[in-house]
Amino acid sequence: MKWVSLAVLIVVFVLISIYVGKYMYSILFRTKSFVDPVMDKIDNAIYKVVGIEKKEMNWKEYLKSLITTNIVMLVLGFILLMVQQFIVGATNPLLDMNWHTAFNTTISFMTNTNLQDYTGELNLTNISQMIVITFMMFTSAATGFAVCGAFIKGITGHSLGNFYMDLVRIITRLLLPVSIIASTIMIWQGVPQTLGAHRVVKTLEGGTQTLAYGPVAALESIKHLGTNGGGFFGANSSHPFENPTAITNMLEILLMMFTPGAYFYVFGKAAKNKKHGVAMFSAALFLFLMVIPVIYHSELAGNATMNNAGIANVLGNMEGKEVRFGVVDSSLFSVVTTAFTTGSVNNMHDSLTPIGGAVPMWNMMLNLVFGGKGVGFMNLIVYAMLSVFICGLMVGRTPEFLRRKIEGREMKLIAATILIHPILILLPTGLAAATGQASLDGYHGFSEMLYQFCTSAANNGSGFEGLADGTMFWNVSAGLVMFLGRYTSMILLLALAGSMKAKTQVPESSVAFRTDKPLFVGVLIAIIIIIGALTFFPALVLGPGAEFLTIS
Repeated sequence: MKWVSLAVLIVVFVLISIYVGKYMYSILFRTKSFVDPVMDKIDNAIYKVVGIEKKEMNWKEYLKSLITTNIVMLVLGFILLMVQQFIVGATNPLLDMNWHTAFNTTISFMTNTNLQDYTGELNLTNISQMIVITFMMFTSAATGFAVCGAFIKGITGHSLGNFYMDLVRIITRLLLPVSIIASTIMIWQGVPQTLGAHRVVKTLEGGTQTLAYGPVAALESIKHLGTNGGGFFGANSSHPFENPTAITNMLEILLMMFTPGAYFYVFGKAAKNKKHGVAMFSAALFLFLMVIPVIYHSELAGNATMNNAGIANVLGNMEGKEVRFGVVDSSLFSVVTTAFTTGSVNNMHDSLTPIGGAVPMWNMMLNLVFGGKGVGFMNLIVYAMLSVFICGLMVGRTPEFLRRKIEGREMKLIAATILIHPILILLPTGLAAATGQASLDGYHGFSEMLYQFCTSAANNGSGFEGLADGTMFWNVSAGLVMFLGRYTSMILLLALAGSMKAKTQVPESSVAFRTDKPLFVGVLIAIIIIIGALTFFPALVLGPGAEFLTIS
């Protein structure tokens, strides 16, 4: 049954990628769309009020606009978190957030990571949840979408566009309307949407209990659509107020997958050869599907310690999982949330089996299995350019991608883009291990530290929550990794897009290495796996690999 449901999910995902891709193309390339009669008036009014000039930008202007906008929101978000208790006039000491937690939280949500070193229902007010958290979920997602759109335009020879216009159009035409629809479905299924902060209820035992709630549905919709991941509650999507039913669980999975696949369609249409989009999509889909049997088998096999003790474990490894979801739905959610770089969780990743826990880490280490906000797509294209370069060296030809030559400048940018990710994961992990920052001794303690920097560098946001990460070391180090992981990559990718746009297309040649054929897809997958294994396999062996061998 689990394979049938997975097959249905993939079919729905492919269809969504096609139809949403057509709509996203109209947003990013400003072509005619069925929403234009209404949305053009709304968007033009926003441009007029804000003072946006409708002019095309080069990659440096695009980047300057992006950084300036993000820094302003970053500073304002930090200030609001630091003074939230004064805004509501609260005397609750839990709302008095220290500077390094506010630093980590603001960077986390501005970079679309949504790593949470706080407990939402305890350490934030409803005003903070709406003005800082939910607001940044929209703007950070729209920023990522805009950068990916500019990247696609650049490598296919189009003008990069205007950052401010792209930001507005993505929010008004995609994120807001879909979020409203998704929120309505979630409210129907029992997710709260209210400005009330808590309610005292009577329990079955006759006592009383205080339940925290608030504008949850609004946050939940953009949390998944924008591949953000931060939960209203500390338990995230395992909390019954965030994810109460099988319908909301499937809706959240589909929302995470809603836009990342669509970028491949946009790319194929922009390149005027949809086969290019199909080829890249096929590579990402293979990398996504190949790890699902691994986590299924590992989690269904159960907890090795219990198995060795002779304790019946017929349901599989249910530690840290909700009974209403079970092992299969929890495992699938874990793969989707890390492959699509969302970070939302419906089970405790720290309670996964060693090999099961290695799967989310592997997805984040590659950081190109679809990804969110176009991240996976852009990184996959970078690897595709690297593959073309390697194949070109083998046959003695200057490598070409979309009939544009890849030369020294482009290879430097490609190499830097590929190298920055493992540097931001492995070096901080080594520093944390050397300075004794682990909460646990042994292999699992190392895995917790490794996971923390994987999720930070990939701007994912999930975590091995056994790690006591509320300290100044973890808040500051993870905050810096999130910041560098987001903006360094954006700088390099926009520079690459600008460089490729400036190139003149060369005449199509019969001996050129085709990048829209199954052979290239196979070469691309092989290079990704080889580079990923050579880079991260030693770290995975030291953590989940060694833990698996120890308890087996």
